[in-house]
Amino acid sequence: MTFLKHADSIYVGGEWQKTDKREAVINPADESLLIEAPVGSADQVDAAIGAARHAFDRGDWPHLPVGQRQAILTKFLEALDARKSAIVDMIVAEAGATRMLAEFLQYGIPMKHARRTIEVASRPAVTPLPVELTPNMQGTTTLGTGVISREPIGVVAAISPYNFPFFLNIGKVIPALAVGCTVVLKPSPYTPMEALILGEIADEVGLPKGVLSIVTGDIETGKLLTTDPRVDLVHFTGSDKVGAMIQAQAAPTLKRIVMELGGKSALIVRADADIQKAAAAGIMGFTTHCGQGCALTTRHIVHNSIRPQFVAAMQAMLAHIKIGDPSDPTVSYGPLIREVARKRTEEYVEIAQDEGATLVAGGKRPDGFAKGFFFEPTLFDNVKNDSRLAQEEVFGPIGAVIGFDDDDEAITMANDSDFGLSGAIYSGDAGQAYRMALKVRTGGVSINGGAGTMQSDAPFGGIKRSGYGREYGEDGLNEFTYQKTISFHAE
Repeated sequence: MTFLKHADSIYVGGEWQKTDKREAVINPADESLLIEAPVGSADQVDAAIGAARHAFDRGDWPHLPVGQRQAILTKFLEALDARKSAIVDMIVAEAGATRMLAEFLQYGIPMKHARRTIEVASRPAVTPLPVELTPNMQGTTTLGTGVISREPIGVVAAISPYNFPFFLNIGKVIPALAVGCTVVLKPSPYTPMEALILGEIADEVGLPKGVLSIVTGDIETGKLLTTDPRVDLVHFTGSDKVGAMIQAQAAPTLKRIVMELGGKSALIVRADADIQKAAAAGIMGFTTHCGQGCALTTRHIVHNSIRPQFVAAMQAMLAHIKIGDPSDPTVSYGPLIREVARKRTEEYVEIAQDEGATLVAGGKRPDGFAKGFFFEPTLFDNVKNDSRLAQEEVFGPIGAVIGFDDDDEAITMANDSDFGLSGAIYSGDAGQAYRMALKVRTGGVSINGGAGTMQSDAPFGGIKRSGYGREYGEDGLNEFTYQKTISFHAE
């Protein structure tokens, strides 16, 4: 299946450039070769940064009326929608997402967010300050006021991971472009196609040259982007370890950084919770995309009075999960991205057992799969909150059930983590759940299922080792801008 018109080239300054190096991109479900993807050289990355710098400093894009940028970006999204079927197929093949997940969460939600981002971009760029009377050195009073001008920060290096590549590429590129920035996008080597397709769309809608470039490569490519003084902002999604490296690399040039990193989020289930609904949420918390999601709730902190019923309910639900080729629309659970991810998951099964946790379900590779990086959804009970399984991000399909006896203990356990990205509470007492949510130190908490999958105006991001800065909504848009105060007084 051919997904790209320019499968042998990267997109630099509005031009397709062939590369000397190739790297295999494989389907994680059957290990078949998808493409020999182009790998950008250091010179090409340098040229992409230079093109973005020139387009920002000397081009029209940052200075266009917001309505013109909105019109171009609306055409951009419409062009993506015209290719929706092919893009969903690409997501399934390249990222290993199930078809339902690809259509709903990997494609549908980011497109919804992107459309809302374009709408929000029409907010006033200049807002007035109050009039003030200020004593001056002449012994009179100055009548003064001013405005705050919100302006694009400049050149953005956007670095995205393999788990939700289309989602995160769109979530970085659209808001940056909407406010007038220029962008160099670097995808994961595992999932380059979902980035390169954006170059084809840029060509199709006539995005000015240099406004968007897409480069591929490894850690060294990323380092060129994070250290180059021509880059003003690094917008990164990935692991906390790589985030720490990026922060160090960017420090000498004092770049602004937005980082959405790892998580070990807690699902708190109180004694008065609806056990079936809480268990269903618990299942989603470690099986969605085979556990490859930083905001997933993989720690299940459950009141001891209902813990046996909760575990039994999840065990029963796990028996009905259909594992298989994610291109099959009846399949609800696909593969991990690569063998290294499966081996890491296997290591944590051993770690959990050595720590004394009780294996309830899974724990091994499923039978009948000679190819693909499949691993059974795995559930442990009797997990200690200070154990490695409870504290370290697996990024694989393992859920950990931890017992508690009162609300204060549950909050303490939830907060006893190096991470703070997401969280959830299930309770028959929504008021008490809300009071608890205020005490949980994390970037977001849903109560009894929340308001749906990621509201477009809700800022998303973490604290502690889950990163800093926010994505989506007006707060996310503002991350790509800076504020300038212009003051004046009446003569």
